[in-house]
Amino acid sequence: MTSKNLLSVAPSSSSIKILSTSSFQKNKAYGKLFRLRGNYMKTLFSIAIILLISGGYAVAEVPKIPLKNFFKNPEKAAYKISPDGKTLSFLAPYKKRLNIFVQDVDLKKKPVRISSVTDRDINSYFWKGNETIIYSRDFGGDENYQVFAVNIKAKKTKNLTPFKKVRSGVMDDLEDISDNEILITTNSRLKEVFDVYRININTAEMKLVAKNPGNITDWMTDHDGKIRIASSTDGVNTTIFYRNTETEEFKKLMTTNFKVNFSPIFFTFDNKNIYASTNIGRDKSVIVEYDLENNKEIKTIAENNEVDMSGLHYSKKRKVLLTATYYTWKIDRIFFDKEIKDIFNDLESKLNNVEVNMVSEDKEEKTFIVRTSSDKDLGSFFLYNATTKSIKKLAELSPWLKPKNMAEMKPIEYKSRDGLTIHGYLTLPLGKGQQNLPIIVNPHGGPWVRDNWGFDPEVQFLANRGYAVLQMNYRGSTGYGRKFWEASFKQWGQKMQDDITDGVKWLIDEKIADPKKVAIYGGSYGGYAVLAGLAFSPDVYACGVDYVGVSNLFTFMKTIPPYWKPYLETMYEMVGNPEKDIELLKKASPVFHVDKIKAPLFVAQGAKDPRVNIDESNQIVEALKKRGITVQYLVKKNEGHGFRNEENRFDFYEGMESFLDKCINAKTKNSTKIK
Repeated sequence: MTSKNLLSVAPSSSSIKILSTSSFQKNKAYGKLFRLRGNYMKTLFSIAIILLISGGYAVAEVPKIPLKNFFKNPEKAAYKISPDGKTLSFLAPYKKRLNIFVQDVDLKKKPVRISSVTDRDINSYFWKGNETIIYSRDFGGDENYQVFAVNIKAKKTKNLTPFKKVRSGVMDDLEDISDNEILITTNSRLKEVFDVYRININTAEMKLVAKNPGNITDWMTDHDGKIRIASSTDGVNTTIFYRNTETEEFKKLMTTNFKVNFSPIFFTFDNKNIYASTNIGRDKSVIVEYDLENNKEIKTIAENNEVDMSGLHYSKKRKVLLTATYYTWKIDRIFFDKEIKDIFNDLESKLNNVEVNMVSEDKEEKTFIVRTSSDKDLGSFFLYNATTKSIKKLAELSPWLKPKNMAEMKPIEYKSRDGLTIHGYLTLPLGKGQQNLPIIVNPHGGPWVRDNWGFDPEVQFLANRGYAVLQMNYRGSTGYGRKFWEASFKQWGQKMQDDITDGVKWLIDEKIADPKKVAIYGGSYGGYAVLAGLAFSPDVYACGVDYVGVSNLFTFMKTIPPYWKPYLETMYEMVGNPEKDIELLKKASPVFHVDKIKAPLFVAQGAKDPRVNIDESNQIVEALKKRGITVQYLVKKNEGHGFRNEENRFDFYEGMESFLDKCINAKTKNSTKIK
């Protein structure tokens, strides 16, 4: 909620999301978001421009919404249902922190709180049986996650992985395999790699299942909870191994260069073959069924000519494929199963003009938790009975934010200076017209992810303050095929940055932007893009807001987390080698070009950030101070890569609002100092 798409330059063997440590991990039946409709229109760009220029918005008086309403914790969030369908769980604030509550599904009794975390929100949990909930958390943003088990009847919490400076996560919940055990990954033995343990959720007793020989970056289980797939890297090339049983040695399946995607998703229901995402011999990734024994593709399951396929989902009870998903300007799906298609059609008829996500289900797959959302609404949760077709509203995430006061997020596209089509989104403030507007350019982090359509509290906050917001999927953004991704290699601060600048030029040419009132804001790689924008195109921006951004590519490479080190050679190929590409990295590092920066800058940083070390922010601030430029600098000691705690979010956005107001709306523009 605080910042989108923070830096993820290397995969992690222990993801923040407790149930998914990598692309290898088994997708839950409805583990990824499902959304209704979103058909891609080839004429989208021209339609968007017609709306923008002809006055697609009605001018009306828009109330100024309190800042905290955008960034405070939701009233209730992350609803889930127990396997037996009798108990609901959700996150809600307790002493300012999101904690876990449970309630009978009939809602007759008051919810009961079963966790008491007061220093940091819980953001990820799942049911293990009908009496235990598993959650993970880190401490102060260090991303050294620990796994906890809570008995909902006794309200007792057990730390299953109480290891200091160690990162742990759940690999497989063994839902149908064991009532008392789960599989976890942890780097307690070697910080660079992860071993797999079977752990008892009642006693915390651990048994080593797979010892990492030193080069394994991913593990994957079959439907019986057996580790059957492993992946290793030499830094540039990835090798996939498989075995038929856990007692056998792994056999090599294939070796591919990092530019080639072959990612197992889950096993076929007989545990013989796998479904995988791959772009071998293609530009766009498709989903295939793959024969392990004969090492060949059997058939293509799903594909789209315009974009990569993004997910495959199945019914655990009925053992059938349900849908495959992909993103154009919205998420869309291919249906394989009539039953699930009928359910979505029914939900569509009951919940109009919103996207629908199935986020949890009981073991019988008859009762579902459904979440709605849109670009103007953070959404609501509903309880849906697939047998009776009945639906009951459970809660709104942010009832204090009214969709009628939110701005529309329109898909747009423009051409880069070298001819690439750049897709993105433009949000115009209500009641301000469509021309000569102050603009916030908001490049996403990652950088190898993408922005998607949907509710964004940052964007809506800025729009409510009168700014238009431009988000673009610059080259390297994922989902648009291999060529578009590869076009970003060794282009930090160069063509990647040109794509952002070209978006500003497009807005100015279309007379949407006031060229004197363009600011740039981003987090992580987006923060780097802020610094690069101010340094490499100093006449474009009135000011910038850098949120946990990289300033020096040499020091950044040296301070990455230890579990990123297996991918370091890949990073060298994609960003640049600090020993071989000295001039390239120096040219692309904003800290070496502070003499060109003349616009005011606001920097925000978490002191415990393991991805972008605080030294990155310290360097740029100190370098600018030496030139006599005052930089507004906000550091939070109890945060990491992005601010999780509510009060810290308030401080950041209050500071950003004041800063932008001074540099965009003040009489003097492009001042070299801001007090």
